[in-house]
Amino acid sequence: MPVAHPVLPRQRIIAIDALRGLTFFVMLFVNCLSGANGVPYGIQHMAASVDGMSLADVVFPAFLFVVGTSIPLSLNHRLAVEGGMRQTLWQIATRAFGLIVIGLFMVNTEEGYNEAAMGMSIQLWALCFYVAALLVWGTRSNRWLRWLGAAAIAALALAYRGGPDGQDWMQTSWWGILGCIGWAYLVASIVYLAGRGRMAVLVLAAAGCVLWFTFSQAAGGNGVIAMHATHTSIVLCGAICVLLFFDGARYGGAPQRLAAGAVLTLVLALAAWLLHHLYPISKIGATPPWALYCAALCSGLFVLLYWLIEMRQVVRWTALVQPAAANPLVTYLLPVILATLMGYLHLRWWPVLMHGGVAIAFALLFSAVVVAVVAVLNTYNFKLKL
Repeated sequence: MPVAHPVLPRQRIIAIDALRGLTFFVMLFVNCLSGANGVPYGIQHMAASVDGMSLADVVFPAFLFVVGTSIPLSLNHRLAVEGGMRQTLWQIATRAFGLIVIGLFMVNTEEGYNEAAMGMSIQLWALCFYVAALLVWGTRSNRWLRWLGAAAIAALALAYRGGPDGQDWMQTSWWGILGCIGWAYLVASIVYLAGRGRMAVLVLAAAGCVLWFTFSQAAGGNGVIAMHATHTSIVLCGAICVLLFFDGARYGGAPQRLAAGAVLTLVLALAAWLLHHLYPISKIGATPPWALYCAALCSGLFVLLYWLIEMRQVVRWTALVQPAAANPLVTYLLPVILATLMGYLHLRWWPVLMHGGVAIAFALLFSAVVVAVVAVLNTYNFKLKL
């Protein structure tokens, strides 16, 4: 099967790495503030009943948007260099499967478990899973360690018990952040390949995702599938943004690319404004206005980063967030593993660190330390690669 139509660069694009790294830094910051009091309301997650969004509510869609920016670049490269369509489809499936599995295990540590029936604390079960995940997907593992990790994951899945009577298994009412990213990545990648990278196909697919949500709500259909459709629309917006900027057959000059990015931002914001007349802005509800406003924000931020980094060559600051961009899964999991270990050891942060300005300062420091630790791990090639 021929290579997809867009003519895209093969080198890493610093502006995309900067967007990814900034997204992870903000994620670390807002997650560290979870449970803090006396901090501005606009930093913390909005309640499900509120028609609006905060800084924290933009982080997850920014993940999705960044995933979308990687799809045209990575899939074009794989089609051209790494084995053609069959191998590309296999890599898409295995990456999505890994994200879905990790997300499924993580979300089942939050609620619904029955520790008495499992015979172990949920923190110990989760820590065992994270060790197994490192064995399966760690770049320093060999084939035998991967098989050992896979066997451990299967055993932990069989050991899981949930519900009041301990008869339930892991729940899939939703798939966790990583699982939702995995499903959206899978669908958007298939759309991209099926349409051979055509812009019109991606735009129609994004619109189709919004219509799916609309029809599902009107018919009282499956809310989980509607949620996945909304998430997929954000990923597709990220792919559209990259094609506008980097498809060599479409635009030749940087000013035209900036203009196209600005138009995309305005169109997404306008669509969100129109849909806001029908639906609230809600991350919990995964509504189209929330998705499209967030996609517009990400697109606008990318326009700014492209101008600053690719055109003005102001790049030195990107070294501060590049470690997180280069090792996203470890950056995501490190604070989760730390929190799980602290729960297992019955440790808590000092109360003074969870209030007001001190909490904000601590969250900034904690985020910087995590990125610094990831930078050290990168020097030893300690990464998770799905």
